[in-house]
Amino acid sequence: MKKTLATLGAAVFALLPLSACGSSDGMTTVTVNEVTHSVFYAPMYLADSLGYFEEEGIRIELVNGGGANNVMSAVLSGDADIGFCGPEAAIYVQLGGSQDLPTVFGQLTKRDGSFLVGREPEPDFEWSSLKGKEILAGRRGGVPAMTFEYILREHGLTDAEIDLNFDVDFNLMTAAFEEGTAEYCTMFEPTASEYQAAGKGYIVASVGEAGGEVPYTSFIAKRSWIGKHEDVVKGFLRAMLKAVRYAQENDPETVAEGLLKQFPSTSRESLATSVRSYQGIDAWVSDMQMTEASFDRLQDIIESAGELTSRADFTKLADNSYARAVYEELF
Repeated sequence: MKKTLATLGAAVFALLPLSACGSSDGMTTVTVNEVTHSVFYAPMYLADSLGYFEEEGIRIELVNGGGANNVMSAVLSGDADIGFCGPEAAIYVQLGGSQDLPTVFGQLTKRDGSFLVGREPEPDFEWSSLKGKEILAGRRGGVPAMTFEYILREHGLTDAEIDLNFDVDFNLMTAAFEEGTAEYCTMFEPTASEYQAAGKGYIVASVGEAGGEVPYTSFIAKRSWIGKHEDVVKGFLRAMLKAVRYAQENDPETVAEGLLKQFPSTSRESLATSVRSYQGIDAWVSDMQMTEASFDRLQDIIESAGELTSRADFTKLADNSYARAVYEELF
């Protein structure tokens, strides 16, 4: 965590902050840096493709950060207006003593979105069977890896029996697995289903189902940016809530149609399979307010992984007022 804090702290001074900027057509451009590009985040892409952002006068510029630490660095430096990643990145900054705290103003996913992929089919998979096996589960200190560690401990595996490979960069894990590294790898959709369809691996378990509810990915911005762009924040959340309802209430094939633009190399059938997987594990929140109880559970997981020296203050890290107001307005 010290290395993460040092990296994020240095980023604060890297560049002058940018802000959402207007244009001659009356649209406000907002740069969103996402932790990775996945069907797991389908509502965000639907909000764009279905015109919900446009209805709010917002144009989204989406950047793939390739990891929560990179997302938070972009937010702190001003390269991004909004970061979309796990709240743990904001926790680390808060504990580092930043004056302009990154603040969670909305939550999208409520559980891990990855699936465990092995090299052989395991219809009777048991978590205990991972004892002594090498697993690619993410970056040390990241929520994917820490959630996975937590699950293994919950199933009776000790640290000495867990062989998690933290040395491979998040965006390179699947390539490393395909080249022969490790016996298991955690993958998001549509990658997991596509690997299985191609015979490169087999989905043996849902990490999200096993891990339970946590505030897995959230929208985060510097407190100063939020204060200057309250109307943009509310419009962003309105668009997102409409898209969440669309993703929850429509069949996978219909949802997949709205995702084709964001995944041009993925077939409609594959996208529908991915959507079905995420609908099946109840991946998305209905109310984008982050609860203190779920936040405490997230800190339990981080603490269990040895990455937390003290607890973060929920009231300083999260501002639910915008998500609450928009939810009450729409529903």
